[in-house]
Amino acid sequence: MSQDVSIASEKTLFGHPVGLFVLFFTEMWERFSYYGMRAILTLYLVEKTDAINPGLGWTDVEALSLYGWYTMMVYVMSIPGGIIADKFLGQKKSVYIGGIMLLIGHSVLAIEQTGAFYTGLIFIVLGVGMLKPNISTMVGGLYKKGDLRRDKGFTLFYIGINVGAFLSSIIVGYVGEVHGWHYGFGLAGFGMLLGLIQYGVGQKHLKHVGNFLGTSENKEEQEALKKPLTKIEKDRVTVLLISFIIVILFWGAFEQAGGLMNIYTRTKTDRMLLGMEVPATWFQSLNALFIVIFGTLVAGFWAKRKLKGKEASSLFKMILGLIIMGSGFFFMTAAVAEFNSSGSSAMYWLVLAYLFHTIGELCLSPVALSFITKLSPLKYGSIMMGVYFAMTGFGSKLAGLLGEWSSSLGEYTIFTGIAVFTIVIGALVLLLLKKLKALTHGAEDDEGTAHEEAEGFELADAE
Repeated sequence: MSQDVSIASEKTLFGHPVGLFVLFFTEMWERFSYYGMRAILTLYLVEKTDAINPGLGWTDVEALSLYGWYTMMVYVMSIPGGIIADKFLGQKKSVYIGGIMLLIGHSVLAIEQTGAFYTGLIFIVLGVGMLKPNISTMVGGLYKKGDLRRDKGFTLFYIGINVGAFLSSIIVGYVGEVHGWHYGFGLAGFGMLLGLIQYGVGQKHLKHVGNFLGTSENKEEQEALKKPLTKIEKDRVTVLLISFIIVILFWGAFEQAGGLMNIYTRTKTDRMLLGMEVPATWFQSLNALFIVIFGTLVAGFWAKRKLKGKEASSLFKMILGLIIMGSGFFFMTAAVAEFNSSGSSAMYWLVLAYLFHTIGELCLSPVALSFITKLSPLKYGSIMMGVYFAMTGFGSKLAGLLGEWSSSLGEYTIFTGIAVFTIVIGALVLLLLKKLKALTHGAEDDEGTAHEEAEGFELADAE
């Protein structure tokens, strides 16, 4: 992750390095493949074996258990993926390898065979582990220290993620649910192929980022590899590790979307609209759609707040994101209450829940990615990003456990408990904000001193 002055001379588009948009579209197609598969995975597992579009006939508990383990391992493998990048290959080559593994995994899932199903999942787990932490670290490498555009760049990158997620939930979800689960899995693989092609074509815009530090000619990077961590670097790592607790809780709640909320949508929600039954998988696209709509608005709000000298630290945004997202589960509580009284619940409860989840996600997830690139020691950039994604994996496993417990505790208790717990924890961490910010040693204090002219997303001249 080079911070060389050559970065400043890079060509720009919409006020950001062109390389950002290469990574934007690579991640968009990778997420198209992943979220497309995720949208139909639990539904495929629980569908009866004698149905018109047969599945595996698992129980809800069995499906949610696999979903929890699978989504956990997908992100836990980001730790070895980050280590491989930092110690041996560099981020750029690691992303290539991860993309190829993902293409193989999604393609194998298209084969209607039990062995192929598990083999495909293994390749996807390994592929995401190699690609996910390293492509995110490369985004941070596009910006110099103190560049206010960094958070906005990550938000734009995050919009790319969710354009892919939105399209996949609609397209792959429809194909899988209506025409055949394995056709859906195969279509997800085609998306990954497009992502790999685009990444290869755009390499000329990524020459200065993602290279292996062991062969770097940059003096700062050479020194970073030799010296032990300073006290300031250790304090910053401590803050990151504490912030990861928020991350686990956030994703433990948020990932109900692909599990318990997905099954609830299909079995207990009135999905009739204008004489048509809305496919359950389409509700998975709401989160992505809201991110595309509100992403730049939320990023712009925080940037302006920062320039005015108001509280806009990454930690504050992450805490607020946890609280907002947790509040969205009160709408699911209302949905369950309506179902218990009338035998069905309205779709608007889900829409409102996903809206709050999305605003919370925009305050936390892209900000956390940016925060890691600001605080991580240079030689451990990908490793720390890998740890972050591993925490999202543990959160996903927690989500699976909560989904399993709903069979005994009831959905009303689970949804309400998530809402109350996340809000209380968020409020408690907020009390520690001042002490945690002190341990960052001013990592974000100089933001706004570079590239203030790029405020907003106007089209900048290409140099």
